[in-house]
Amino acid sequence: MRNLFASIAAVSAAIVLPACATAQQTFEEAAAGTYELEKTHASLLWKVSHNGLSGYTVAFTDFDATIEFNPENPVESTVTASINPAALQTNYPDAEKREDWHKKLAGPQIFNADEFPKITFTSTGIEQTGEFTGLVTGDLTFLGVTKPVTLDVEYNGTGNAPWFGPRDLIGFSATGTITRSEFGLEAYLPNIGDEVEIMIEAEFLEAPGA
Repeated sequence: MRNLFASIAAVSAAIVLPACATAQQTFEEAAAGTYELEKTHASLLWKVSHNGLSGYTVAFTDFDATIEFNPENPVESTVTASINPAALQTNYPDAEKREDWHKKLAGPQIFNADEFPKITFTSTGIEQTGEFTGLVTGDLTFLGVTKPVTLDVEYNGTGNAPWFGPRDLIGFSATGTITRSEFGLEAYLPNIGDEVEIMIEAEFLEAPGA
């Protein structure tokens, strides 16, 4: 048995995972062009006050986004995104009841996903506020209502992963706030807060052939 463990240790030591270059917070190293959401490294959460006691947080699990990236003049970049409001993840502890809870959130009182199966965002302008920070304004369409929303965005940099070959990766963090009643979502006010905080962490991969 000791020889078996020694053999496993020797094989493990011989396995060298390909190195992934550490991201550089610079625009110069990133290629211009189309970037698609790298979904294995992306999260989209919303948080709302629950009876003033806590910030209740839920994650969307099915969303997509595309960036037309201009590293030479970042304010000329554009972003579009779409979200499936029925695809949710919560920390509801009872596994059997969790599915029912998710259906309630996706149902007519909250996201009304059957009638409005997509939430969309299309950028309309970018204001650079720092070397790697900016305000991205766009049209958010939610429950059939379209209103301007501004996201506070930080560009985290660019890097490369050997499993993607020469294609670049770029990363962003973003936050924003919407007033849900402005989109017609008034259920459970005021016990459940009107202000909804949005939190985004996302990597984007240079499109094939870009």
